[in-house]
Amino acid sequence: MSQVFNILYVAIVVLLLFGASIFVHEWGHYWIARKRGLKVEGFAIGFGPKVFSWVSDGIEYSLRWIPAGGFVKLPQMITSQQLEGTGDANIPPAPPFSKILVAIAGPVMNVIFAFAVAGIIYFVGLPEPVNPSVIGYVEPGSAEAKLGIQEGDRIVAVDDKPVNSWEQIREITIFARTNVMPVTIVHESKTNTYQLTAQISEIGGKFLNLDPQQHPSVGKITEPDGPAAKAGFKEGDEFITFAGVPVVNPTQVRDIIHKRLNEATEAVVKRDGKLLTLTVTPTAQAGTKEAHIGIMWGENLVYIVRKPGPSPIEQISTVWRRTIDTFGALFHSKETGVSVKDLSGPPGILAMLAAQVNTDFRLALSFLVLLNINLAILNMLPIPVLDGGHILMAIIEKIRRRPLSVRFVEYTTTAFAVLLISFMLFVSFNDVTKRFGIFRAMFHHGAKIEQQAQPEPQQPKTAPAH
Repeated sequence: MSQVFNILYVAIVVLLLFGASIFVHEWGHYWIARKRGLKVEGFAIGFGPKVFSWVSDGIEYSLRWIPAGGFVKLPQMITSQQLEGTGDANIPPAPPFSKILVAIAGPVMNVIFAFAVAGIIYFVGLPEPVNPSVIGYVEPGSAEAKLGIQEGDRIVAVDDKPVNSWEQIREITIFARTNVMPVTIVHESKTNTYQLTAQISEIGGKFLNLDPQQHPSVGKITEPDGPAAKAGFKEGDEFITFAGVPVVNPTQVRDIIHKRLNEATEAVVKRDGKLLTLTVTPTAQAGTKEAHIGIMWGENLVYIVRKPGPSPIEQISTVWRRTIDTFGALFHSKETGVSVKDLSGPPGILAMLAAQVNTDFRLALSFLVLLNINLAILNMLPIPVLDGGHILMAIIEKIRRRPLSVRFVEYTTTAFAVLLISFMLFVSFNDVTKRFGIFRAMFHHGAKIEQQAQPEPQQPKTAPAH
C-alpha cells in the first residue's frame, strides 16, 4: 500500500511542478497581452482534448490531457491565428512591438521562476552526489600507467575545466570536441597536466581510460536463471566496466544495457579485491520488453546536503553552461559523438523529474531550475511556432513597415510545426523504447541523503531491479 501512495505522490508532484513551469510561461504571454490591450480568446495548459474548461470575461480557460506545453489564443498574432483558428476579421492586427513584448514575456517568466526556485534551494540546501574524482584501478602497461598515473591520484581538471566528481569528468569528456585533452592530476601534493586520449565507445560517446574508486554494485540477483546469474554475477560485485566503458553509477549501466539487448556484453567486476571478466547477454524482461540482466542495484550512491545551497547566480550559470555545451556538442556531433538521439522528449523529462522527486524534493527543485532555463532558451530560438519565431517575424514586419504575407506566415508556420512535432515524437519514441530504465527509476531510488559529514563506506543495500 505504501508503494501505491508513493506512486500517487510522485505522479501528483511531477504534474504540479511541470505544470507550474508551463503555467508561468503561458501566463507571461497572457498578462502582457492583456496589458497591451490585445484580445485574448483562450488560455490553455496542455494540448489535445480538454479535461475541463470554463469561460470568464470572454476568455476560455482550459486544462488539457497532454501535459507537453500550453498556449494562449491571440487572434491578433498571425501565427497563433493560423494554428488555433481565425478570430474576428474586424480585429486589427497587433503592432509589431506588442507582438515582441508578448512573445518574449513567456521565456522571461521562465527565467524569473527559475531564479525564484533557485532562491528556495539556496535556503533549504541542495544534496550533491559524493563520487570524488579519485582514480581507482590503473591498468598496468597502459599509456596512463606509463605516464606515472597511479591509484589514489585525484583528477582536478579535464579539458581546462575544474572537476571534483566522476560525473563531471564524464560530462566534460563527452562534450569535448577532441579525443585528446589536457587532464590535470594531483599525485602526492604534486600537480601534473597530461595529454590523455579518450576512447570511443561502440555505443556512442567517449571516455577516459581511467577508473573511479567508487562503482555501482550488485545488491541482489533477482532471477536465479536470469542473464546475470548465468554469467556468474554475485551479490556485492562492483561494476568496473561494462561494454568496455568505465561506469560510475547504475544509470550509466542501465543505459548501456538498454542498447545491448540480446548482445553478448563483457563486464569487468571487482570481487574480493580481484578483477573478473564476465560475459552477460541482456534479455527482454517479460511484460515490459525492457532489456535487463536480472539484478537489483546496491545502494552505494550517497548525497551530502550542501547548506546553504549554491547561490541562484551559480545555479543559473551552471545550467546555462550545460545548455550551451549541449548545443555545441550537437553542432559538432562528428567530434563529440552526441546527436539528437541522445536528447529527451516530454516522457523522458517527466520521468527524470519523477526520479528526482522520489529521491529528494530538493533535487526535483534543482531539475526545475534546469527545465525552466531550457524552456526559455529553446523558446527564444528564431523558429516559426516558437516565441523566437514570433519575435523574428515582428522585427521583419517592423522593418518592412507592413505585415508579412498571411500565406507566407501560414506556410512557414505549418512547415515548422510539422518539423517540431516530428522531432518531439522522435525523441519521445527514443525515451520510451531505448531509455525505459528512466521510467523504472521514477518510483525507486538507490540513494542515501546525508545531512552532515561524508559517511563511512556502507554495505550494499537493495535498490531498484534491472
